[in-house]
Amino acid sequence: MTLSVAIVAHNEEANIGRTLASVQWADEIILVDAQSTDQTRDIAAAAGAKVILEPWRGYVAQKNYALELCTQEWILSLDADEVVPPELADEIRRIISSNAQHQGYSMPRKNLFLGRWMQHGGFYPDRKLRLFRRGQGSSTGFDPHDHFELKDHQPEGRLQHALIHHTYPTLTLYIEHMNRYSSLGAAHARSKGQKGSLGNILLRPAATFLYNYFFRSGFLDGREGLLLHLYHAGYVSWKYAKLWEQKCAGKAIGI
Repeated sequence: MTLSVAIVAHNEEANIGRTLASVQWADEIILVDAQSTDQTRDIAAAAGAKVILEPWRGYVAQKNYALELCTQEWILSLDADEVVPPELADEIRRIISSNAQHQGYSMPRKNLFLGRWMQHGGFYPDRKLRLFRRGQGSSTGFDPHDHFELKDHQPEGRLQHALIHHTYPTLTLYIEHMNRYSSLGAAHARSKGQKGSLGNILLRPAATFLYNYFFRSGFLDGREGLLLHLYHAGYVSWKYAKLWEQKCAGKAIGI
């Protein structure tokens, strides 16, 4: 059996070389680049990837477009900051070269924050469906919280070894991403009729922090865990504050 790796990217020169180096054993690497202004495309091409330039469609649509370009029997979808370690690569090769019992497989994911693996607080095992037969899986959900599903809700197999996710190496990068994600989250919340109430702006973030940091043992991940859960609670507050802001702006212009 043969394998395509599908990746979407935008300005990922700091990560893409490491990601591509971990999947050089694949039969095909498809990278859909959303008009990067750095060296992402050059690095990918030098690593043997087939690079397609495509304006950003949104997370769900862009990933599905990448899947459409794949030509091999199996597809492994990766984020541009993820790495497939050797033990996971071996497991994937064994699965697709045998009589696979499922049309798709999920795998755990180790999320690194400021270089530390977040093992608690709901950030592990963070299992993701990423490996599936071509035509059997697709991206769904809403931006930026997309996920993959199998066609006709078929049961998925479970791989044992984990992806490595180099998610946020600096606080600056985390805050920049959460600012953007909270804007997308506010737009989605508004489409669902949710409210930017004081309860959602103040109490929901506090409840999120208490639940993840204490009840889900996020405190066991040291100072990095404390910062992650504090700032994640901040993201929740920003999302609902932006929802309130959007509704106020809409009222001002009569929407």
